[in-house]
Amino acid sequence: MATRKVIITCAVTGSIHTPSMSPHLPVTAEEIADAAIGAAEAGAAIVHLHARNPETGLPDQSPEAFAPFLKVIKQRSDCVVNITTGGAATMTIEERMKPVVAFKPEVASLNMGSMNFGLYPMLGRFKEFKHDWERPYLEGSRERIFKNTFADIEHILTTCAENGTRFEIECYDIGHLYTLAHFVDRGIVKPPFFVQSVFGILGGIGPHPEDVMHMKRTADRLFGDQYSWSVLGAGSNQMRIAAQAAAMGGNVRVGLEDSLWIGPGQFAKTNAEQVAKVRGIVEGLGLSIATPAEAREILQLKGADRVGF
Repeated sequence: MATRKVIITCAVTGSIHTPSMSPHLPVTAEEIADAAIGAAEAGAAIVHLHARNPETGLPDQSPEAFAPFLKVIKQRSDCVVNITTGGAATMTIEERMKPVVAFKPEVASLNMGSMNFGLYPMLGRFKEFKHDWERPYLEGSRERIFKNTFADIEHILTTCAENGTRFEIECYDIGHLYTLAHFVDRGIVKPPFFVQSVFGILGGIGPHPEDVMHMKRTADRLFGDQYSWSVLGAGSNQMRIAAQAAAMGGNVRVGLEDSLWIGPGQFAKTNAEQVAKVRGIVEGLGLSIATPAEAREILQLKGADRVGF
């Protein structure tokens, strides 16, 4: 019997962590490209990408910030490129959409609900900051709402409908699965769905094994065999949740967007290091990892020849 293929996604920089938190966080276009290519070489079929200002590391959702590394990644790797529409919680929905509209990727992330998104507890762990934006950015998450209204979600889905872009549907809570079901019922998003369950963000569902099981049971009931399930665990939850989900039939996401660590008190020096670790877990369970071509087939993607970069 053929072993099930597990898709590894690597989210290489994100907008949660700030540059002062780790010397290894990719910031420049060159660093982001190298991180993505290294992750792909280590076994990631999909790379999930944000951009940053190369001087300050501030999240930057302008197409001009994405263009330099998108072209390099496409030249040097056949991995699936997934561009965020989440950007950062400080941005408007119009700002957040710009790269996906411009570059028409095979996959784009899409958050399924407005939520509290608490980054401020990290101020207790990191005291010194190199850039003046970092502390207020983290502190501001006490009162900031990460806005993803029904109108926002519909706007992204309908704007990208002609581009053939599929979505990594990011669900930070059970209600987000029901929001996806609402858009499915209305015919605005079509199967197969790629549902990314996010565990351990302050404001979303917790990282307990029961939470992981509850997410999977609910998605199974709502979407049956019409979806592929993937998980990410924030911070120290990363590998534990990946192991549980892989054993339960899921796919996994790692990367410095989700955790800066490779072990207790030990920074991950590269994204590839986390990919290699989760690959070891997956293969240790008797499963095998999906190639980019296999991931494209599983998720029914349009192919790298039909993107706008």
